[in-house]
Amino acid sequence: MLLPINADHPEPRKIRRAVEVLRDGGVIAYPTGTVIGFGCDVFNKKAIEKVYLIKGARKEKPFSFLCGDLSEISKYAVVPDSAYRIMRRLVPGPYTFVLSATKEVPKLCTSSRRTVGIRVPEHPVAQALLAELGHPIISTSASREGDDWESNDPEEISRHFKQLDLVLDAGPGGLKPSTVLAFDESGAMEVVREGAGPIDDLL
Repeated sequence: MLLPINADHPEPRKIRRAVEVLRDGGVIAYPTGTVIGFGCDVFNKKAIEKVYLIKGARKEKPFSFLCGDLSEISKYAVVPDSAYRIMRRLVPGPYTFVLSATKEVPKLCTSSRRTVGIRVPEHPVAQALLAELGHPIISTSASREGDDWESNDPEEISRHFKQLDLVLDAGPGGLKPSTVLAFDESGAMEVVREGAGPIDDLL
């Protein structure tokens, strides 16, 4: 189902409706500030498994998730001081941070090395969803593994992925995914993927 929503000032009743879907174990497509993402409640195992099914992804490839702010990240990941100094300049924004996971993170969202990818989105719709739900939302690009088809158009995504419970249409999404920065326990940084977030000032 396609639900138009204001990109800059999302209507609260539409946000509540989307969050009801998330709380019921549904999977949505929603704007993240970069590409349109598939999302579900990070604490609903069946919902995460449904995202894997829709995306055709391997379980060995964990999904990242969105947090509302930097302080919330520290609940789910170990953030060294040097990493924190970099991260606070970049959030909210188009950056995903790979950090050592705490015990609060569901196993389906961690790698074999117990790391996790977390982002603080800049998009008003994503921020409103996080505020209403009260905890993180899975974030993975609205695409299927091994499929050349991709789109930044919510209407096309709604037609292509019939298994979705709701698609929030805030207009076209971005064409570049987030930039991925990995930090080890000492705070040393590695650029894993160059994406929408510039890295020139970080290197």
